[in-house]
Amino acid sequence: MTWTTPGDLRLQVQKLWDKGTLLAPLVQAEAMAPRRLRLTGPSSTELSERFDEVRAWMADLRQGSAAPGAPGYRIVMREFRHRVLGTNAVPDEVWLDSVDDALAVIGKQKDARRFAALVQMTRQQQSALLPWLEKRPLNALALVDVWPRLLAVVAWLQANPRPGIYLRQVDLPGVDSKFMEAQRGVLGELLDLALPPQAIDASATGASQFCRRYGFRDKPLRIRFRLLDAASVAHLAHGLLPADAERDITLTQGDFARLDLPVSRVFITENEVNFLALPPLAGSMAIFGAGYGFEALTGARWLHDCRLHYWGDIDTHGFAILDQLRAQFPQVQSLLMDRATLLAHTSQWGQEPQPVLRDLPRLDVAEAALFDDLRSQRLGARVRLEQERIAFGWLQQALLGLAR
Repeated sequence: MTWTTPGDLRLQVQKLWDKGTLLAPLVQAEAMAPRRLRLTGPSSTELSERFDEVRAWMADLRQGSAAPGAPGYRIVMREFRHRVLGTNAVPDEVWLDSVDDALAVIGKQKDARRFAALVQMTRQQQSALLPWLEKRPLNALALVDVWPRLLAVVAWLQANPRPGIYLRQVDLPGVDSKFMEAQRGVLGELLDLALPPQAIDASATGASQFCRRYGFRDKPLRIRFRLLDAASVAHLAHGLLPADAERDITLTQGDFARLDLPVSRVFITENEVNFLALPPLAGSMAIFGAGYGFEALTGARWLHDCRLHYWGDIDTHGFAILDQLRAQFPQVQSLLMDRATLLAHTSQWGQEPQPVLRDLPRLDVAEAALFDDLRSQRLGARVRLEQERIAFGWLQQALLGLAR
């Protein structure tokens, strides 16, 4: 039997709740227009031939419906004639006449009252945020316990736009840096509604750039590098470092951007051991990369005057990183990411878990051909050669070739 049951009707109302349809009207204090629920009842033949089952179905449906004057769904009946029992009535339509009726069907009255209180608080303190509540009522309901603190942060930034301090320095009851960091996504959506345009850096997007977007200080990005030339070490340290210094240095993004070194060649590699093992090379520096993030390097304008070499894994992600780096530094050349290196190390091949399939427009002809072979798996299933598996002698030969 496929006739609609009270459980089916409750499921329909639950879906309205899950979409936010039942809570959204509470933001504007609007009445919900009567809504008809889907009802599948017995056919004319079934009414005649299965009347006892029909009566049981009707009783079940009425038991879940609203009593006169009480909340719940309303059943509209239609008459039909039975050849033995005469004229009878059968459920023909089911309606929700109000939000209260819908809430009663699924037992969400308490949650709705909590949301209504949240709306009232917001209307009194930050009416600019009401559209967010209307758009994301269930998100708001999940935040009901922390909502007063979120409103306090919004009000503080309205009074202190682009404060130029660390999150840790915001002094509000119940609000600490961990709270603000955990709620960056929601706070960003609220602040975009509540703050004037001049208080927002529109070029900074995403939760990771929350601080920059709203004018907080962010912990500085750090760049780790090695000077492969003793003359460069002496130049940087002004004689303060011993001759056998490790030459492994970490600077903030700003300090790195201000460097003035006798460096003409820079190697960027993703593998720490390779970074540490690169041998001495005149006029050269090695930078320990960070995967797909090169924001820290963009301020170092002097890098544009250097010969840049990127050394990554020979797999689709390695080429994707190379492609991204060229968006910032078009002159960058790949190192040991060629077909000859790959084919010379077949015994060291591994498998790439999830190859990149999109086009990479900044690769040169040879790189693009190898990348296409890798993503199309012409050389084997998800082939990859990790950079640390390349023979060290092969690296030394490549570096000698660059030095000539």
